[in-house]
Amino acid sequence: MTHRSVSGPGGEPPPGPLPVRAGDDTPPAVPLPAELAESARTLFAERLPLAAAYAELLAGPGVLRGLIGPRETPRIWDRHLLNCAAMVELLPVGASVVDVGSGAGLPGVVLAIARPDLTVTLVEPLARRAVFLAEVVTALDLGDAVTVVRARAEELAASRREGAGGRRRRTGRSGRSTGPVPVESGPVPAGSGVPVDLANLPDELRVPADVVTARAVAPLDRLAGWCLPLAVLGGRLLAMKGSSAAEEVAEHAEAVRRLGGSSPVVRQAGLGVVDPPTTVVEVVRERPGRTPARGTPGGRRGGTAR
Repeated sequence: MTHRSVSGPGGEPPPGPLPVRAGDDTPPAVPLPAELAESARTLFAERLPLAAAYAELLAGPGVLRGLIGPRETPRIWDRHLLNCAAMVELLPVGASVVDVGSGAGLPGVVLAIARPDLTVTLVEPLARRAVFLAEVVTALDLGDAVTVVRARAEELAASRREGAGGRRRRTGRSGRSTGPVPVESGPVPAGSGVPVDLANLPDELRVPADVVTARAVAPLDRLAGWCLPLAVLGGRLLAMKGSSAAEEVAEHAEAVRRLGGSSPVVRQAGLGVVDPPTTVVEVVRERPGRTPARGTPGGRRGGTAR
């Protein structure tokens, strides 16, 4: 895949660092509703201010750049941040996570904020979204644990099959080490506001992940085809779904098994913490399966944050 790794919408230079207020008196654009405060404190703990800063970025630059619809702004906390953060109870301590079709960073950025022990790779094929994500990572100082890769899921899976070496982890605040991240124009330190180019992907990002996440990316059969090859054997796909999750599981369970997955299980995350709880379809990668052909639209999303 050939692309400019330092480009904004339409190919122009990225618009620069995203603004994050630090202790000023300006009222937030998306204040945390009082009825959600307890849930937010439970899920984000001492990193709640970081979650609030991310909410501001979604409501400001995220809306201006078309990554989230303006009508979603009042619902950022309940429909997006808390809904995604409820997933953390399903993630093992210290897990490596790949978020496919990350879009505006949901759920990947939220998981990285709520769980600093995680190593998160945000996979997004569209340039303007990948640039936004890289700038968010820099603005929120998440670069020790989060990397943005501009690619489709199936391209990343192919690069991992072609890559050499065993499982290695980046390290940062929780004991992982993050070296320079090379891009087409030369090495760029992690968290520099530039998405990583697939052609220069570091070896530590080519290894299978413990967990692959996705939110409103595609039907379960296609999603399994794109995501399961990114997981280690015994690792899991956690797909955020809506109220029709059970019907989707019934329709696509056989296809998921052909792709190397276990029988899908519908789980409710955040019971007693968020209302309604978050619906997640869990699939364990039990064996290698058929890999989808290149060129399928893996990881693509609509223009509104899900």
